[in-house]
Amino acid sequence: MNFLPIRFQAFNQKRNENTGNTFLPAACLAAFFLAAAGCLLPLSAAAQGSAPVEFPHGGWNFSGFTDKSEGKAVSYPYNLIDRGVQRGRTLIRGQLDKRLHAEKTGTVAPRKPPTIVVNGNPMPLYSDTEGRFARPYAFGPGSNSIEVLTPEGRSIQRLQFYESNPARPKAQLRAILSWDDNQAEVDLHVLTPDGQHVTWSNPVLTAGGGMDVDSVDGAGPEMFSVTAAMRGVYLFYVNYWGNFGNSGYHFDETRQQSIITCHLTLIFHENTANERRESFVVPLRKVGELTHIRTLVF
Repeated sequence: MNFLPIRFQAFNQKRNENTGNTFLPAACLAAFFLAAAGCLLPLSAAAQGSAPVEFPHGGWNFSGFTDKSEGKAVSYPYNLIDRGVQRGRTLIRGQLDKRLHAEKTGTVAPRKPPTIVVNGNPMPLYSDTEGRFARPYAFGPGSNSIEVLTPEGRSIQRLQFYESNPARPKAQLRAILSWDDNQAEVDLHVLTPDGQHVTWSNPVLTAGGGMDVDSVDGAGPEMFSVTAAMRGVYLFYVNYWGNFGNSGYHFDETRQQSIITCHLTLIFHENTANERRESFVVPLRKVGELTHIRTLVF
């Protein structure tokens, strides 16, 4: 493979105006709390009968113990190229129960995926023909959130969990690249202050961090993260490398979208009081196109 060198009812019981107090029988209180608990279930559990995301669970998590993140894992659906397995990240696993039916009835465009929003970062959620998925994400300590949206933008599940392992590293700098055509191969290129070039062919930085190797092939999204970002200038590029189909990669100018729309999100000091983010929308028109998105002084 060649590449270009520069890739969230209230129960408001009125107080008795005569006494100033409210008294409820125990049975009423029990019924109320049960109803309130039902409101806390993921929306999809009530609307669909099951929740798309099966893991991680809402509540408490201790990485390396409850999520087995220190073990070797690989994302799913599998990529076109086997680049091995990784440690130190959580796999967001589940199944899109209604996806296939919606596609067959024509209510959802077959190639338009749902969206998964992780800690506020929206990404396309691709699955296999049975709707199963396993997407990697390196969660830091503290509160983390996951939300699944239909292709039309309706929320079908929200969950939040607290990562209680203080040893989990926090990403000082993270970049997420996604695009709207799952038959296009788009690559993120990052040039670091010390001159390293991080991309699909060289995904790991010598001092740690870099690209998630499961994200560099196929429909993405691609993710770059470092927990101890060195000071200096970072350059971010996107490259429309080519297309792929049942026969593999190709460089024909035939695709589902005449213009491929890429979204690059940069997250600084993720999950801290100092978190901030920058988002960029980038159109790509031709195979081989290389676009400089951001020069960042960290």
